Order: sequence, then structure tokens, then C-alpha cells
Amino acid sequence: MEFIDYYKILEIDKSATTAEIKKAYRKQARKYHPDLNPNNKEAELKFKRLNEANEVLSDPEKRKKYDEYGKDWQHAEEFEKAKTQQQRSQQYASGDSYSYSGGATDEDFSDFFESMFGGGGFRNQRRQTAFRGQDFNAELQLQLRDVYTSQKQTLTVNNKKIRITIPAGIENGQTIKIKGHGATGSNGGPNGDLYITFSIINNTPFKREKANLYKTVLINLTTAVLGGEITAETFDGKVKLKVAPGVQNGQQVKLKGKGFPEYKKEGSFGDLYITYQIDLPSNLTEKQRELFEELKKTDL
Repeated sequence: MEFIDYYKILEIDKSATTAEIKKAYRKQARKYHPDLNPNNKEAELKFKRLNEANEVLSDPEKRKKYDEYGKDWQHAEEFEKAKTQQQRSQQYASGDSYSYSGGATDEDFSDFFESMFGGGGFRNQRRQTAFRGQDFNAELQLQLRDVYTSQKQTLTVNNKKIRITIPAGIENGQTIKIKGHGATGSNGGPNGDLYITFSIINNTPFKREKANLYKTVLINLTTAVLGGEITAETFDGKVKLKVAPGVQNGQQVKLKGKGFPEYKKEGSFGDLYITYQIDLPSNLTEKQRELFEELKKTDL
């Protein structure tokens, strides 16, 4: 039976405070927790030893005995008996007396632990530490048009069906938390949470920036010069737009409230920005060319 270095197991110094011991234990125990390492005997043993190390080092009496005897654990009981006898002699001389009350131990503890702490006043019932369940992470892929309105979807996570409402206006890369739908907690600890990250695919002619939309609209040369009326497509239908005479290539107009829904703001929409792109003719008829030749003479 070999000496077990509990400080090395928890990856801490011998000068570690109670708070540092607790932090180190939780960090390591979460890593090797059986729920995260099913059918992994090595992780299971590591988890047991972590519990054992925490049991000793977080208890002032046990830690004191462990630090005092260390590798001389085989003789710890003799040392303790001698010390107890000396303390009793001193207490009897002063008229005081005391006794230890025993408790239960856990079968998961090592022989080393039982040898040092298995008898007398150092036998305490193992404390069960509550662990919060592991968080789950999932990705949900949707089309841009899917998130123009709120919708309900049923997801299967860890063999469980979860019905969620996806608010209109959710953005690409946005993550939402579904509380309590992660892994089940241990020893009475709370369940973990489910984090869903959205991947929004945009296969529309619109560019989206938060709640605003952007679109380029082609207009012919005569409409750009003389003005007129065009039909433009918005995200939820078509509208007629009046084009002022002499509109410039790249000129932008704003259609207020014709953008995308604002996230979790019922009835609130961004704006649609339309950029005019003048479509210059390339295959002119003979008549059209003659007309342009005439316009050229006017230095237009």
C-alpha cells in the first residue's frame, strides 16, 4: 500500500487555503465526473481519489494529521495513541475528560485513507458535494426568412424533446439559454442549461445589418434621367416607388419600417435602404443610337 499525495491529486501547493482547495476540487471533479466520462474506469478512479483528497484536505483535523504524518502513515495510529494518552493524562490531572464519537465511512475510499482515518475520532461520514449538471451546447440552422416571424420548434437534445419559441429577429451567431435543460445535477445539484447558437443562412437578395435591410435596385437610363415609377421588392411584398428626375447612380432611399423585425420588440421593424443602380444600355438599336448621337450634339 503506497502513500497517496492528496496535494498532487488536487494540483495544489501544501500552503493552499480552504478556498483554493475547494476551487481546485470543483475544477477537477467536474472534469472527471462520471456523467461526463461514462464507462471510463480511469476517470471513475480519478473522481474517487479527488473526493478522497477533498475529504482530507478540506477537514482541518484530517489535514493536520495528514500533514503531520505524511509518508509515515503506517505509524500514524501508534503516534496518535501516544498523543491521546498524553492528552488524557494532562486532562485527568486538570479534572477534564473527553471522548470521540465515531461515524461511517464510504466504501470508495482507498486503503490508505482507511489506514489513516478509518478509526477513532477521525472516522467521519463522507460529505456529499452537490454538482451542477453539465451545460449542453447545440447549433440550430435556419433560413433568414424563417426568423422573419416568431415560430415554435421541437428539438431533440440528449434524447429529450424540447419545444422552444424562436423570437422573430434573432441574429446569426446569437446564442440563447434554455434554463435547466442541460445534464441532470448530482447529489441534489441543479440541472445544467442548454445553450443554442443560431446559424442564419441568407439566400435572399437583401443584406441584413441587425434590423436594417439593404437592397440594390436596377433602373433604366431613361427613368434615371426623366424620373418615373418603379416596382421594388421588399422582404414581405412589393411597393411602388417614385423616382425623381436626374437620380444618380448609387443614390440611396430609405423605406421606413420595411426592414427586419427587432429582436424581442413586438411590432418594431428596422428600415429598408434601397440603392439605385443605373442600368446602362449595351445593345442599342439603330434608332436609339441616332437619338443618342443627337443628344451628344447638345453636350448633355
